[in-house]
Amino acid sequence: MRLIVQGLLLFFLNSSLWALVISKDLPDEGMTTKEARHEMDEEVDYEHFTGRMTDRDFRARIIKVRVENNNTKFFRVGDTVEFHVGEKLERKACKGHVRQVEDFHFTLFVNDLTTCFEKDEYLKRGSMLVFKSLNLAYRVFEASKYRQILIDKKDGFLRQLNTINNFIWTFDQQKVQVAADYDKQIVQLQKAKQRAIDDLIIQKQEKLVLQTELMRQLHELDESLKFYRVERQELLLDRWNDDHDLGLPFAQRPQNLKKE
Repeated sequence: MRLIVQGLLLFFLNSSLWALVISKDLPDEGMTTKEARHEMDEEVDYEHFTGRMTDRDFRARIIKVRVENNNTKFFRVGDTVEFHVGEKLERKACKGHVRQVEDFHFTLFVNDLTTCFEKDEYLKRGSMLVFKSLNLAYRVFEASKYRQILIDKKDGFLRQLNTINNFIWTFDQQKVQVAADYDKQIVQLQKAKQRAIDDLIIQKQEKLVLQTELMRQLHELDESLKFYRVERQELLLDRWNDDHDLGLPFAQRPQNLKKE
């Protein structure tokens, strides 16, 4: 009977220790949902948390702890942790150093367990440990900030991927639209080409008419220039005065035919 009473008292004390961990107040009614971004909550004390010892070595120098909150995954090897065993919160806290980290588990090397636990008592597997770690709070803060950076980076990638997906999904429509635009431009160029050729033909006809008219005008000008050419009045040499009268008779022309 005495053992049963002690067990009940230990159960209630352990239950009260779980309440020592400062957490966010939740409403008594309604429904709570998980935070979408899982960021650091300023109302939560990340320095304090609880866990249960699942394994230990013979001298209890190395202990393995299981936690319900997996924030301990942010621990690094060598981080310092202070803890109390069970309900013995009035005693000085023990110190340990993180040796290994797993999901929902971490392993501690304890300097001296007698600081927070009786030397002659046996530390049972499953015992509750109340932890305090400034390193964990700092690691959670770093993780929250880095997670925000990753979220922003992911949003950027998603926007790029959304743009690429829209391009791929609407590729056929864009292909048809581009082809239609170029076909329209081709038709416009063909019309412009035909208009340019027609303009050249008209210009040729006009040039031919103008060519004929200009040639006629030039011919008339040449005739006029020839007509209105002024001759010199004096002669440099009078060829009639230079003829010599030799007194020779002029033969009759045509001459009589000679007969043999």
